[in-house]
This record gives sequence, structure tokens and C-alpha cells, in this order.
Amino acid sequence: MTDVTNTPASEYEAQLGDYFALLKPRVMQLVVFTALVGMLAAPVSVHPVIGFASILFVAIGAGASGALNMWWDADIDAVMHRTRSRPIPSGRVQPSEALALGVALSGMAVMMLGLAANLLAAGMLLFTILFYAVFYTMWLKRVTPQNIVIGGAAGAFPPVIGWIIATGSFSIEAWLMFALIFMWTPPHFWALALFMRSDYDDAKVPMLTVTHGRPTTRRHILIYTVLLAVLAIGTAFTAIGGPIYLATAVILNAMFLLGAWRIWNRDEDDSEGDNYAVERKFFRLSLFYLFLHFGAILIEATLRPWGLGGWS
Repeated sequence: MTDVTNTPASEYEAQLGDYFALLKPRVMQLVVFTALVGMLAAPVSVHPVIGFASILFVAIGAGASGALNMWWDADIDAVMHRTRSRPIPSGRVQPSEALALGVALSGMAVMMLGLAANLLAAGMLLFTILFYAVFYTMWLKRVTPQNIVIGGAAGAFPPVIGWIIATGSFSIEAWLMFALIFMWTPPHFWALALFMRSDYDDAKVPMLTVTHGRPTTRRHILIYTVLLAVLAIGTAFTAIGGPIYLATAVILNAMFLLGAWRIWNRDEDDSEGDNYAVERKFFRLSLFYLFLHFGAILIEATLRPWGLGGWS
């Protein structure tokens, strides 16, 4: 991390939207949705008020992680084209403000989740925040090409937290949802890195595209996608799966595998010639992939009390 304490002050006062942008609202949407699915897929019902409050505090914790990430990564964000307009590198918010916001929201989210749900859920939320803000952001991201592989666990914990909110305990089903996100993360971000490599080069972030090259990255995308497909389709035959989930998983993973094969099977010169159209298409598909899988899990959980969901 370079010194960002002297970021020029904005010519105008920061607006509420600037502070909200620090929370990475797009990432927060995925966190909220997967945590909600984890809670509703659990075999224990949760009072609506407790459930709403718990998911709200999980969302706040996710936002706190985003603020801490932007505070530490301000030097990288200022270099990369897709992040240079973020609140800190653009000068709209000072680093000290982002740090204070992240720490304050983290403390509030963990404490309130413990009061609303249970201490195990609060502990998992605290661990998730620390894993993302410290272990991934401050260390892994800058030292190893496996940064997104190991660091992907941070984004995979929300459904586990949701499950714990409902049950107060861990289970294999919660970890299956964790594994779905964990295995999806590398091909999702490596596809992005293929057509945004210059950003990572300029920022000296050791993404796989930078350290091992694009051919190796393409091969890794295919390998992880194959493993992900096996996991995703296999999950259909567990307690959180069912025929609706199975149909969804088969269709989506066939499309995902085809996209990964096309990425692996093409020449680098062809990629540059069409502005990485295949990689961009695969990346866009990956944005829907996770939402649709978890949406199918949610549908199965919703139908199950009426004897319509699952395999029963």
C-alpha cells in the first residue's frame, strides 16, 4: 500500500452517494441475496423481523468490508482504469473517512447481528470481514497469483452466515453453498482479467494473467469450470437441491462449460482482434450464473413446505 493520506481534497464536499459507493453496493447485492438464500434454505424457520434485521446487519458488514478494501487499495484503484473514479482516488472522500466508516460499520454489524441472531453468526461475520479486509486485501492480493482463489472464500461465507442465523450451527448444505461461490470466483475474475490485463499490469497486482500469462489463465478457467460444473450439478441431489435446481444447473453449466472451452480453444491473436468478445461473453454469463443457481435453491426451499420442492 502506498501513502494515500495526502489524497487531494475534493473541490466539493462529499455527498451521501460517495459514502454509499464506498460500501460496494453491487457486491453487497450478491452478499445479501446469498445470505438470504442460506437462511431460507435452512430447515429452521426464522421470525420475519429477526430475519430482516439479521440480513440487514450482514449487508452492513459487507459494506464495511468494501470501505476497508477501498481505503487500503486506494493506490491501486488510482492506477486501474476501471477503479480510478472510485470515491478515494477521485478525491471525493478522504482515506481517513473511509477507514473510520469501515471500522465503525464493522463493529456495529457484528454486535447487532449477535444480538439479533446468535453469537456464532456474529463470529462468522467478524471472521469474514477480517478475512476480506486483512487476509485478502492487505496480503494475498499483492503477493500471490492465487489471490483470487484463496481470497474468494470471503465472498463465499454469506450463505453459511445465513444458515447459522437460522440454525445456530454449521451443516454440509451450508458448505455446499459456500463451495459453489468459492469455485465460481476464479473463472469469473480470470475472465475479467483476460480483457483487463493492462489494469493489473499497471497496478502491479499479481493476477494469473500477469504472472503466468494468458494461455495458462485460459487453461485454469477451463479446469475450474469443469470442477464447478460437477459440484453444481451434484448439489441437485442433496437436501437443498431438487428437480428445479437440477434443470437450472444442467442448462447453466452446459453454457458455462461451452464458454470456458471456447476461451481455452482460441488463439491469443484472435482474442485481440475481436476485443476479447468470447471472454466478455463468458464474464457476463458468470454474473447471472450464481444468481440463478441460488435462485433455484430458493425456489426449492419455498416449495418444500408444500411437498413440492426437493425430491420428496
